Amino acid sequence: MVKKIFVFIALIALGLPCMAQEFSSRLFHKGWLVTEDQDTIRGDVKYDMETNAVQVVIGNQKINTYSSKKILYFEIYDNLLKTYRQFYAIPYQIESNYKVPILFEVLYEGKTSLLVREKIVMTTDPYSQAYFNGPSATSEKLAFTYYFVDTQGNMTLYNGKKNHLFEILNENSNQVKEYIKENKLKTDEMRDIVRITAFYNSL
Repeated sequence: MVKKIFVFIALIALGLPCMAQEFSSRLFHKGWLVTEDQDTIRGDVKYDMETNAVQVVIGNQKINTYSSKKILYFEIYDNLLKTYRQFYAIPYQIESNYKVPILFEVLYEGKTSLLVREKIVMTTDPYSQAYFNGPSATSEKLAFTYYFVDTQGNMTLYNGKKNHLFEILNENSNQVKEYIKENKLKTDEMRDIVRITAFYNSL
């Protein structure tokens, strides 16, 4: 599987004059999907990680919706980011002794793989209208949650802290620390986390 680095830009102010912002999850993209029955469906694909659902339009037909329980894999060519993106529906333990397939994007695949989930969150700038005594600007942006997966399929939710990263990438943590320091990488930014994961897999 192709190793990828994705850069997402999220800038929008709601309720105030601004440039409209689009998010990939709100658009349809050319792609294909494999169902749990091994059927391959091609068409315009739209994903939603918050509801764990994928919509597919085939030709001029109606929109077909698939829950993550009915999906094995799907791939899109992202019209906004101009790159291919790959997703899997992977069983994840949401409660004790209970797992359900949810959607994950693959950022890097190797001995230690890196997955991500995204969601759109609201933020507020309390100083945006301070001079006018008006309401604060409300913006939307993408928030990411990262997961590391080992060769046995064990998945670890990464909390974004440097010490936790070293616990996960523990086999060569000293070399990883030096690599991060030399390249001035941040352990909470997507592009840098992908680079760190690729380096770790090369050791």
